[in-house]
Amino acid sequence: MSRQTGVLAAAALALMLGGASLVNHFRTHQHLGRPGIKVVAFPTGGKMDFDLPERVAGFTSETMPQSELVTNLLPKDTSFAQRIYRAPDGFWAQANIILMGTDRTSIHKPEYCLHGQGLDVLEKSVVSLSIALPRPHDLTVAKWVVSNPQQGWRGIYVFWFVADGEQTASHWQRIWWLARDLIHTGVLQRWAYVNYLAPCEPGQEGAAFERLKRLIGASVPEFQEPSRLLTDPAGAGERSD
Repeated sequence: MSRQTGVLAAAALALMLGGASLVNHFRTHQHLGRPGIKVVAFPTGGKMDFDLPERVAGFTSETMPQSELVTNLLPKDTSFAQRIYRAPDGFWAQANIILMGTDRTSIHKPEYCLHGQGLDVLEKSVVSLSIALPRPHDLTVAKWVVSNPQQGWRGIYVFWFVADGEQTASHWQRIWWLARDLIHTGVLQRWAYVNYLAPCEPGQEGAAFERLKRLIGASVPEFQEPSRLLTDPAGAGERSD
């Protein structure tokens, strides 16, 4: 029994040493990829400067700073852009971009962010939105119906993840691609999490989504790099090299 215990301990030690060596190798040889959104500069590390469009599709907007709860929780080189868009008839939506730096924990599962805001997820689906510029193409996104039980309203939450030459509506697909690219190329893809939230009265989810589609279709070409990729209906996506 003692011999078996020794063998297991030696194996566990070898795995620990091998894992530590692999982590050290990635830290030494990895380099950051370019973001899939338009930024002002491309520093090696640190925060990047970018924004959402100020006026688009009949909407005006105002910048909305990230809460200290978010900025204190996420890695220091995480970059943000956030705006509130308002239409003349009172309809409004919040748009938000979170861009990771050297730490992949800048982006979490969308459920965590929503639950932290007191929102429940009622329905989940994946849909394609038509984007006209710079050339007609489809953008695969996650479309969720959410509710705020405390305040009694519902809403449409639309999101996707984008990096250099890669885009998906799936959190797990993003994680897989991030690991694959790091292992195969040494590139730590700089993923962005793009999301829109349009509150509405119960029963008005369809109308709210139609308004949100217009806002997204007009604003995406202003901040997202022209896509080189195709995405499948399931939201997993395919990379075109």
